[in-house]
Amino acid sequence: MPPAVGGGLAGSELRPRRGRCGSQAARAVGPDVATEATTRSPKRPAPSSRRFEAPGRWALLALVTLMSFATRFHRLDQPPHICWDETHFGKMGSYYINRTFFFDVHPPLGKMLIGLAGHLTGYDGTFLFQKPGDEYEHHSYLGMRGFCAFLGALLIPFAYLTVLELSQSLPAALLTAALLTFDTGCLTLSQYILLDPILMFFIMAAMLSMVKYNSYANRPFSAPWWLWLSLTGVNLAGALGVKFVGLFIILQVGWNTVSDLWHLFGDLSLSMITHMSGIRQIMPHMPSTLHWLGLQVTVGKHLTARILCLIVLPLALYTATYAVHFMVLNKSGPGDGFFSSAFQARLSGNNLHNASIPEHLAYGSVITVKSARMAVGYLHSHGHLYPEGIGARQQQVTTYLHKDYNNLWIIKKHNTNSDPLDPSLPVEFVKHGDVIRLEHKETSRNLHSHYHEAPLTRKHYQVTGYGINGTGDSNDFWRIEVVNRKFGNRIKVLRSRIRLIHLVTGCVLGSSGKVLPKWGWEQLEVTCTPYLKETLNSIWNVEDHINPKLPNISLDVLQPSFPEIMLEAHMVMIRGNNGLKPKDNEFTSKPWHWPINYQGLRFSGINDTDFRVYLLGNPVVWWLNLLSIALYLLSGSIFAVALQRGARLPAEVEGLLWDTLLRLCAWSLASFSLAGHVHTLGILSLLLGIAYSFYLFHPLAYGMVGPLAQDPRSPMAGLRWLESWDF
Repeated sequence: MPPAVGGGLAGSELRPRRGRCGSQAARAVGPDVATEATTRSPKRPAPSSRRFEAPGRWALLALVTLMSFATRFHRLDQPPHICWDETHFGKMGSYYINRTFFFDVHPPLGKMLIGLAGHLTGYDGTFLFQKPGDEYEHHSYLGMRGFCAFLGALLIPFAYLTVLELSQSLPAALLTAALLTFDTGCLTLSQYILLDPILMFFIMAAMLSMVKYNSYANRPFSAPWWLWLSLTGVNLAGALGVKFVGLFIILQVGWNTVSDLWHLFGDLSLSMITHMSGIRQIMPHMPSTLHWLGLQVTVGKHLTARILCLIVLPLALYTATYAVHFMVLNKSGPGDGFFSSAFQARLSGNNLHNASIPEHLAYGSVITVKSARMAVGYLHSHGHLYPEGIGARQQQVTTYLHKDYNNLWIIKKHNTNSDPLDPSLPVEFVKHGDVIRLEHKETSRNLHSHYHEAPLTRKHYQVTGYGINGTGDSNDFWRIEVVNRKFGNRIKVLRSRIRLIHLVTGCVLGSSGKVLPKWGWEQLEVTCTPYLKETLNSIWNVEDHINPKLPNISLDVLQPSFPEIMLEAHMVMIRGNNGLKPKDNEFTSKPWHWPINYQGLRFSGINDTDFRVYLLGNPVVWWLNLLSIALYLLSGSIFAVALQRGARLPAEVEGLLWDTLLRLCAWSLASFSLAGHVHTLGILSLLLGIAYSFYLFHPLAYGMVGPLAQDPRSPMAGLRWLESWDF
């Protein structure tokens, strides 16, 4: 909620960053300004942020932390059933406990931590997490909810410390803590088995660490400086390891780092000379080139430290999370089909694990052909024909996600019907550029294409099964091309990525990913596309391979390396994120709904007899946030113009937005002796107003039973301020 309290209005213009360019700033301000500020400041009431001592700070931090944990852990066990996305992330925690491989569009750290929390608190991973509303019964779910609530509760003290460090203003820090503590939206997200509190924890921790190491800028390379710089890197890895939106905090820290180095580069007081007093005595007229060299060395040390702590360390930790992820999830599971055949060979229980098959493809081999596109599956055919009016009435060819005998094809030469498995004939390997036929093993029809239009995709050609006992026509001929020819001209099982080019039409065999109607058994459409651009839709690999004339090798030697596995996992996640689309009747919202709190989300329950939880931000907090942004832009513009015109603002307006505005109002509306009291009264009014709004809206987060909001008997009666709020 940083915008709700705003950024420094005058501080960013007047106050030099501690430890950076301090001497330059003092020289730039000049003695007259410094004297004027000194003589003027006693007339103003000393800001409260400078009156409180360290014990008071710790006492208030303890109070803020206590309030945070009390609100987050209150009624944590309610409701005792699955709410919203607990279906997904609770199930994924179970997968880690059971070591079952799965696929998700987010990086693994958050789900791993949920699984670890469940394991440590007695959950055995046996609950199915099938759908929202299912009762947890005897299963231990509070450990996972408690872990998320714990991290969510830490957001408030982290925010308090961050604002306190930035502004040195106690009222601003307290106001920040109150805004987060009493926001029903933040509270709701913190009380369930979700990735959101874990992500927010790492983002807030990274921000706090960055601010703390900035505060030690006048003591670079000291132990606290290294500690906070390293913790910033650790938290960056954590944020990115939970969700890819953690990139935004990485950009924030990156911008801060560039700004740091730019200020250091321009600080003329930094040089080797200032640290070489002995040499200065010997060489009092040291040339300016050595001064420049000293500056370069100093900036180089700072740059190296930041590269190590903010790039190398986060990347190492991020990579380590994937190493643990792949090590733990070593059993075949629902995520197998999203990954390549070579990847699947490493999963215990998968039919490719510990299997032995011939390494290189030869004529006469019985094979399965798998699409490289995620969740498309195997080239498949069956005895059913395309219906009347859908291209030629020939045998259907589709892709199918599951293992099936109808996925088997025999690879043959295009110009002969001799049996390549005849023991008297030598083995002939299939090579890049060969023209082949693929004969469907179960129906003896050839893979075939022609100029008829595909069933669903316009301007693509239909693919069918054609012929009798392997005898067809020239439209059954395909040229096989190896995309990644690092294995030579031979086709290597699992590893070679191939394309099939239709010899007559010149089109490329591919799968559109579109689901066929019921006549196609809701399998996926296969087409021959005239567009020759190389895409995952048209790339395949050979998975199963049976040929009695060839020696078998263990698939262990074909398993991909860790870098290849990690790269594939990221490609699959990226494609998965790009392919996310709302399902029919699924809740959707538009980006402009979010900042204005236009619409909420039912976490649990619909009817008046249900236990209802409704995700909606506290409207007072959220709309105060919007007002703050508008006031900040207005005030910042006014102050910028005033500074440009030569005005000098008092040092007290270095706090955050509301603290500053209330201070200015106090000075303008009251005598100097009463200004402090007016300011305090304004801060207390804001705090009490926010707390009272939480009292009104807290049933949204903690749960409601009984009449809906439109019923006068409802505890939420009169609080449905927008028609779009459906609680």
